[in-house]
Amino acid sequence: MKIGIPKEIKQGEARVGATPSMVRELTDMGAQVFVENNAGQLIGFTNQLYEEMGAKILFSAEAIYKEADMIIKVKEPQSQEISLLREGQILFCYLHLAPDRELTEALLKKKIIGIAYETVTDAQGRLPLLEPMSAIAGRISIQMGGTALQVNNGGKGILLGGVPGVPGANVVILGGGTAGFEAARMAKGVGASVSIIEKQPERLKWLDAFFKGEVKTIFSTASSIEDSLKDADLVIGAVLIQGKKAPKLVTRKMLQLMEKGSCIVDISIDQGGCFETSRPTTHEKPTYIEEGIIHYCVTNMPGAAAKTATYALTMVTIPFVKTIVNLGLNDAFKNPHLLNGLNVCYGDVCYEGVAHDLGYPYTPAEKFIGKL
Repeated sequence: MKIGIPKEIKQGEARVGATPSMVRELTDMGAQVFVENNAGQLIGFTNQLYEEMGAKILFSAEAIYKEADMIIKVKEPQSQEISLLREGQILFCYLHLAPDRELTEALLKKKIIGIAYETVTDAQGRLPLLEPMSAIAGRISIQMGGTALQVNNGGKGILLGGVPGVPGANVVILGGGTAGFEAARMAKGVGASVSIIEKQPERLKWLDAFFKGEVKTIFSTASSIEDSLKDADLVIGAVLIQGKKAPKLVTRKMLQLMEKGSCIVDISIDQGGCFETSRPTTHEKPTYIEEGIIHYCVTNMPGAAAKTATYALTMVTIPFVKTIVNLGLNDAFKNPHLLNGLNVCYGDVCYEGVAHDLGYPYTPAEKFIGKL
């Protein structure tokens, strides 16, 4: 199999789809790996390192897409990359299709085989390729939120951890999954007062036991969210419904309950965002102010810690990539956990959540087993 590793071109994105050591594992299996010139340069992965591990360096994205049977990357393809895709090509990356009709339509027209990192599962029903990035985003959300609260950035001038005699910030986290949990750990660690709002009773019990009551746990209702917003300095949106658009938990009217100069960080923005007032931003221009509240809505937050994120991501993607290389796609898809990642295939939407949210006919992924 020929595998292509293009350079990421989304604004502010320095992650790369494969480390040099991952390339070595693949070439040792007999795969041919093509890496775009300087794909990992920003995080210290030089062309020479890749070549030493058996990769061939190609000097344009066009060459990568032309050669490869399977493209392995990090973020969803940008418009200039979509034009390079061809029918039957495997695309393995984060896709986040549910809130993005334009991208979905483009991939359907290209008739590619799109496997989304974020919907691949494991035996426990967890999302192993999403969790590491969720953890990083959760931690980064507190760093970025704390910076946004500084007066020089338009914030109200609250220090997250306070100082002796002066209390720290009130941090409210919507969602107690991986991202919310890591955000809570970070915020608690710097001395903030932390509340997690979560709808799953069992998860609330687990969180309460883990934090030994030092983080307030609250059952999620519209009223409990409204009450928490009134005193919140920083609100983290960490809501996830697997493969579907994020629900809008905070309306514009609810946002008006917050004090001016407060901040929201919407980790859920890559699934459409959980605040009515959220809109995608970039690392170059990460924030904007709406209703007097600073909004941080960067769609590729882990890209700010690109080296850490690349190692964390490829550590969990490599087993699935090796399965595809070793067995071929037909036999690899007999693994139901990998099959759960199939979102689009030869012009059909194969993930029910995406089909539902965008109004497309749903074709079960099982239909394609043995036919690829």
